[in-house]
Amino acid sequence: MGAATAGYALARAGKRVLFCEKGKSSLREAPALRGRYAEQFFPRCEAPTDKHGDILSRAGRYPSEIEDRSPDRPIRFVPFIGSTTGGSTALYGMALERFFPCDFSPRQNYPDAPANALPQHWPVSYEEFLHYYELAEQLYRVRGTVDTLRRDTELPVPPMSPRGRELFDFLERKGLHPYRLPQACEFVAGCDGYQGYLCERDCKNDSARICVEPALRDFNAELLDECEVVKLIATRHEVTAVECIHRGQALTLRGDIVVLGAGALATAKLLLDSASPEWPNGLANDSGMVGRNLMRHHIDLYAIFANSKQPTIGNPKEIAFNDFYFSGGNKFGSIQSFGFLPPGAILADTVARDLADSGMRWATVPFNTVKPAVVPFLNWMFSRTTILAAILEDLPYPSNRVTIRRDSERGTRLSVTYMLKDYDKSRLAAFRAKVSSILKPYRFLLLKQAENNQRIAHVCGTCRFGLDPADSVLDANNRAHGLANLYVVDASFFPSSGGTNPALTIAANALRVADRICDAKAASRKAST
Repeated sequence: MGAATAGYALARAGKRVLFCEKGKSSLREAPALRGRYAEQFFPRCEAPTDKHGDILSRAGRYPSEIEDRSPDRPIRFVPFIGSTTGGSTALYGMALERFFPCDFSPRQNYPDAPANALPQHWPVSYEEFLHYYELAEQLYRVRGTVDTLRRDTELPVPPMSPRGRELFDFLERKGLHPYRLPQACEFVAGCDGYQGYLCERDCKNDSARICVEPALRDFNAELLDECEVVKLIATRHEVTAVECIHRGQALTLRGDIVVLGAGALATAKLLLDSASPEWPNGLANDSGMVGRNLMRHHIDLYAIFANSKQPTIGNPKEIAFNDFYFSGGNKFGSIQSFGFLPPGAILADTVARDLADSGMRWATVPFNTVKPAVVPFLNWMFSRTTILAAILEDLPYPSNRVTIRRDSERGTRLSVTYMLKDYDKSRLAAFRAKVSSILKPYRFLLLKQAENNQRIAHVCGTCRFGLDPADSVLDANNRAHGLANLYVVDASFFPSSGGTNPALTIAANALRVADRICDAKAASRKAST
C-alpha cells in the first residue's frame, strides 16, 4: 500500500520511478493464480511451508517460512501477507478506515500502561493527515460511511444483505452506532470480496490496480518483478546502491531517492541485513530501534448465527461500529464485518497445524482421522453465520521485535518475537466480555485468534517515526535519521497501532511523504541555482 501509492504519486509528479517487487507480478497480463486460496492449488490440502513457495508466489502470497522465536514455543510458519504487485492489498479485505484524532496522541489513551510503552504524540497531527485521508479515499474509490465524520461517500454501495440488515438493525436497537464499512471495492456482480486471494473480476481496488498500473501506463514508471532487494549500500549519509537478485541474477541499482515499502517485517529485515562498517547495527539503526516495537493487532472472530436463513450473495463485508473504541474510560478498538472464512478443508488443516504448534501434536492423529467428517461440517456451520472481527489495539514494546537469523539455505531468515503482556491480556479479556455481552441473545462462536502470532496481517511499528533520533528510526517526514535519501512508507513507521485497519493510514501517509520528497527536491534545485 505504501510503496505503490508513493510511487504513483511521485511518477505523476514527473519523477522517474522504478518499482522493485520481490514477488511475481499480479497485473492483469501476468499468469497469476486467481479466484481461490493458494492452498486450493496445492497437490494435497495442507498448511503452507517452504516447499509450496512457487504456488504461494503465483497466488500473490509470501513464499517463505519465518520463525516465531517467542520463548514459550518457537515455531516456523508462512505469514499470510502479500508478496506481489500491490503487496498485501492484493489479498486484503478492502476495508479502508481512518484513524481517530485520539490515535495521534496515544499515551493519553492508556494512563495505566507500562511506562514508556507509548509515545506522547505522533510527530504529525491528525489535522495534517486529514487532507491526505480525503485524497487517499478518492484515489482508492472508497465506498461506505466514514465514521469519524459521519458522512456518506459519493460513490454508491449496494443494499445490505438480509443478514447484514438484520445485524445492523439489531445493533441500532442496542443503542450502538453501526455504519457501512468503507471499502475500496467496485462491487462487481458476482464479487464476494476475494478476501485472502487475488481478485479475478476487477472489483478489488488494490494498490496494483489503482497505483502501479496507471504509473506504468500513464507516467512512464517501470517495474522489475521477481526482483528481491537483498541489501542497501550506504555511506554514513546516504544510500548509494541497491543490491538485488533479479530472476536469479545479481543486479545493482542506483537512484537519487530510495523508498522502502516492503512491509513492517521485510523492511526491518532489509535494514538489519544492510549492516556495514559504517552502520554496524544495521542501516538507519543508530537508535537500536530497527525491528523493535512490533505490533500486529489482537483480532478475534465472532461467528453469529443470524435468524435470517438466506445465504449472503456477494461481498459480506458490510458493517462496522466503533462504540467500544473508547468505552468506560478504556480504549479498545473497532468491530466490523470480516467476510467469508476459507473453505472447511483449509480451516481443518489450520486447526491441525495449530494443535501441533501448541504442543498438542499427539492430538493431530485423532483429529486427522475425523477430518473427512469435520470438513463438510465446518462448511455447513459457517455458511449459516455472519462473521464479525473485533480489532483490539496492541501497544508497542521494544521486546516485541523483528530479528534475523543466519540460515545456511537462505542467508538470513526473518524471525519475530512477540509476547502478549499482562496489561494487554487484561484489556483483551475486557474487550471479549463487552463484545460477547452486546451480541446476546444471538448464539455465536468466539474464534480466539488474538494470542496466535501466525495471525499477523496488520503488522506495523518496526521502524517508527519520531522527533528524537535516539528513540525512533525515521523523522516526521519518514526519512531515515542520518540518511538524506532513504524513506520508509509502509506500516513500519507507526509509533502506535490504532484500533482499526491500517491500510488507509498507510496510503494517506504515502501521499504525504511523496509531497515532502517533491518539496525537498524543489528546495534543493532552488538552492543550487
